[in-house]
Order: sequence, then structure tokens, then C-alpha cells
Amino acid sequence: MRNARQAPALLMALTALVALFMIAPIALSVVAGLVNNYSVGLKSGLTLRWLGEVWENYGGTVGWSLVLALLCVLGNLLLGVPCAYALARSRSRWARLFEELLTLPVAVPGLASALALILAYGQLSGFRQSFAFILVGHMVFTLPFMVRTVGSAFQKNELRSLEEAARSLGASFAQRFLGVLVPAVLPAIVAGSLMVFTLSVGEFNLTWMLHTPLTRTLPVGLADSYASMRIEIGSAYTLVFLIVILPVLWGLQAIGTFIEKHHGT
Repeated sequence: MRNARQAPALLMALTALVALFMIAPIALSVVAGLVNNYSVGLKSGLTLRWLGEVWENYGGTVGWSLVLALLCVLGNLLLGVPCAYALARSRSRWARLFEELLTLPVAVPGLASALALILAYGQLSGFRQSFAFILVGHMVFTLPFMVRTVGSAFQKNELRSLEEAARSLGASFAQRFLGVLVPAVLPAIVAGSLMVFTLSVGEFNLTWMLHTPLTRTLPVGLADSYASMRIEIGSAYTLVFLIVILPVLWGLQAIGTFIEKHHGT
């Protein structure tokens, strides 16, 4: 009985230690962006000067990163959800092969994927110098996550029976897909969208290779600030990143929880 009581306490202590280990570096970085001199520490006093410099030099990356991530989610919804359905319903060996090929960008380093895109489309100067080029790279990287997540939901036997019932009642494919199947897998779609948004907004390797001086994103600007400026500015950039991203992620998670609660299967 005593051992049974000690086990939860031990697990809680272990969880707290792991959480502290993971959060401590972020907390230290945040503090470094709010002090006058990192080498002196808190004794140098607190300041918002570094946050101001970050916003002045890199503020443009914030809006573009959010727009890029949202467009990536939209593109995944338009392409990934139908693709997930087609793969889930197909019994062809070619479909299985296509599904494996679709996951290659996840296994291949982002720099290699970016180089392949540059070799294929880099000659199109207008396209190469726009955010659309980075969006294509993000789509290539994130599409497998949406397809896998939503495809698993489409494969449930209950949905197959539901689709057959709708078909027997005379529903067209569009009616079955949009009116029956999509609402049934909505929690999986929201989960995939949250994953895609998170991956897109934090993607660095692929974006670093594809970006130009006029198409920087938050992670690229963060790396640039750490490499070329004071540690306080780089740390302040981390704080800006958290201030911008965390509320969006919490909002998306709240929406996902609401949909799961009211539309979960």
C-alpha cells in the first residue's frame, strides 16, 4: 500500500525535474534579453531596450512568419485532406509507394530538400525571391504530417460504414465527403493543422536555405541576431518569438479542444 502511494509522488517528482530541465534554458534566455548586461546579470538592472532594438530590426519577420504558417495550414487543408482520403481508400500498391515517397522530405535533411527546390525552380527569379518559394518548401515539409494524421482517421471502419450508408441513400461524392466525412474527422484535421502551424512557424533549416534578405522569417532572424549581434539582442528576440507564438498556439489548442469536445468521434 505504501509503495502504491509512493509511485505517483515519484513520477510527479521525475516529471517536475524533466520540466525544469527543459524550461530552465528558455527562462535563462528570456532573462538575458531583459538585463542591461548579461555578463553582469540582474545586478546590471532590467531594461526593455533590447526588445525595442529587436522590433526595430526584425519586426517585419513576425507578421510574415505568421502569414506564412497560416497559408501553409490552408494549403495543407486544400491538398492534404483530399490526399489523405484518397490514400486511405485506395488498395493499390502504387498508393502505398506514393505514401512512402510523400514522407521522404521528413527523413531528408531540410537543407537537401531546399537545394532540390532551388535546382528545380531557382531559375524563376520572381518566384525565387518571393515568400511563395518558402511556402512551397514548407508545404513539402509539412504535408506528410497532415496526410498521416488525417489519413489514420479516414481509415476507421465506422467511417467506411457511414460513407456506404450515405452512398446508399443517394448522396453524391461531394455530399459524402464534405457533409459526412470531413465533419467526422474534424478533430484529426484540427490536430494536423496545429502540427503544421507549429512546424512551419519554427522551421529553420529549409527556410534558411530558401530565404533572401527580403524574405526572412522569425527563426532565420533569430539565428541572424544570435550570430551577428549581442547576446542580449538574441535573447530578446527569443522573448519576442515566445510572446508572438505562444498565444497563437494556445488559441489553436483551445479551438482543437472545443472541436474535440463537441465533434469528437
